[in-house]
Amino acid sequence: MVEMVTRPYASAFEKYALANKDVVCMSADLTSSCEIDGFRDRHPEQFMSMGMAEQNMMSFAGGLGLAGYRPFIHTFGVFTYRRPYDQLMASIAYPRRKVRIMGFLPGVTTPGGMTHQAIEDIAIMRAMPNMSILETGDATEVESLCEAADSIDGPVYCRVLRGSVPRLFDTPIKVGEMRELSTGDDVLVVTAGITTEEALRAKAALAGAGVSIRHLHLNTLKPFDSKRLLDHLQSVKHGVITLENHVINGGIGSLVAETIAEAGIEKKLVRLGLQDTYAHGGSRPYLMRYYGLDALALVRGIEGLMNIETNIDADDLDAVRVDAVHSSAKAEAL
Repeated sequence: MVEMVTRPYASAFEKYALANKDVVCMSADLTSSCEIDGFRDRHPEQFMSMGMAEQNMMSFAGGLGLAGYRPFIHTFGVFTYRRPYDQLMASIAYPRRKVRIMGFLPGVTTPGGMTHQAIEDIAIMRAMPNMSILETGDATEVESLCEAADSIDGPVYCRVLRGSVPRLFDTPIKVGEMRELSTGDDVLVVTAGITTEEALRAKAALAGAGVSIRHLHLNTLKPFDSKRLLDHLQSVKHGVITLENHVINGGIGSLVAETIAEAGIEKKLVRLGLQDTYAHGGSRPYLMRYYGLDALALVRGIEGLMNIETNIDADDLDAVRVDAVHSSAKAEAL
């Protein structure tokens, strides 16, 4: 039984900020939705509400970084780059300010539809010089995110899970290190964020069908350890499949494709994720099934990669965890 942790970011951030008084908590009018409302109420001297003005917040955070503070920006992922791209680039990335950008609701983790779903954020942040990227996949990584992000000498963008989050790992994030979750030799599976839980749902069924999986979980998307990935790629027979909560262009699938191409190795690659489309509104399990981001999509991708039929269907997979859209762990449906 997987342990579920309620609002792990809230307690982790408060603990970290109190131990580091030069940390400034910044909010773009989404304070409760980003789980920092308790921190605001208890520690107003370290909190700044910037209102619905992300452009100004980015510039202001850059100024705080110049003055020696370490601003932690909190908003939904889409609002960290779609509206304030110029300020993000000019005030934070270009001068390499130590600004920690906490982007909530990555990909299809929200029922809010296109306006709230950060589905191209990795691609945009990867293309921005000086910007590092971390992504959380469980409660332990959320709890260790602040320290990991703050260890980076320069700006960092983080894809943060909120609400009720499963605990899948025992050890914290180590910047630059991927997790090796299984060591099979047929297919390499590369996941991050919520897709790691989906790959774990398929693990037993695939083993029962005789498919040996080598599974890597990424929490550091930039800088990326290409050499380590190549070592794993050389250890499998049939190729690699990526599963991501993001469009397939510019994200994990592109990371792996670039690594394969630059090394000049012959390995098949299947990229699963959003296929050049925006997602509509709906529950996370529904959206992951509809757009092919879930455990069954992974099984079908592996079948295609290996040219086999496993006869695995949805009933053979571990049960999906269904989150209530409205719950005590969320201040609003969005």
